[in-house]
Amino acid sequence: MAWYEQSFGKDYLTVYRHRDETRAEEEVRRICGWLELPVGAEVLDLCCGMGRHSMALHALGYRVTGLDLSEALLAEARVRDARSQIEWVKGDMRRLPFARPFDAIVNLFTSFGYFDDDADNFQVVREIDRHLKPGGKWMIDFLNPDFVVSNLVPCSERVEGNLSIREERSLAEDRVVKRITIAEKNRDVRRYREQVRLYRLPDFENMVAATGLSIDRVYGDYHGRPYDPLSSPRMIMVGHRTGIDERQAACYTLNRYYYE
Repeated sequence: MAWYEQSFGKDYLTVYRHRDETRAEEEVRRICGWLELPVGAEVLDLCCGMGRHSMALHALGYRVTGLDLSEALLAEARVRDARSQIEWVKGDMRRLPFARPFDAIVNLFTSFGYFDDDADNFQVVREIDRHLKPGGKWMIDFLNPDFVVSNLVPCSERVEGNLSIREERSLAEDRVVKRITIAEKNRDVRRYREQVRLYRLPDFENMVAATGLSIDRVYGDYHGRPYDPLSSPRMIMVGHRTGIDERQAACYTLNRYYYE
């Protein structure tokens, strides 16, 4: 079983409890300004998790669909969405199950680079392209690889209620790996692993160039500061779909690199 099929369960809700609704609301207000979305636009929250950003998007007047692979996180999202105002869908981001295009697709909180095969990660970008309307907006909020490498905290520990949580971080070739150990009285120790491929901005530029997408701006944080490869904590890419024919995209370097 792949790590992302194991790690995003009920324990994940505790490990990332510090990501609260207030912060999500602030981030979403910034996102909507960057994307310049009219009220009523249809937005896909790709890898929505427990639904914090989806709920905030709905509160601002957007029609929202949240997709995630984790049934545990979707169950939490449905509980929070007590009035069933959002469409919650279980699915794989490499094969989106929708027959309709969206006005915007957002992929937040480093929900990219999960797969061992570069072609699988690139396929996520292709799916974003395939499910956007012409002129539709997209955003990928990713970690900044060089900042992560230079500021990696090897180990941290904390207590959440009756749980002791230990997080160990390391670099393995072109990936950052986090190993999480959760100890709880009278229960077996639980261990999880997370890993993310350290794609840099030129990698994303190549991926995007092989689709009908275009990068318009890159921010270094949610305050809207310009992206700096060495000092920015985030790499937040905002763009739109230009509508390039995928047959033209076949000539680009990335397609040749991944599919020859």
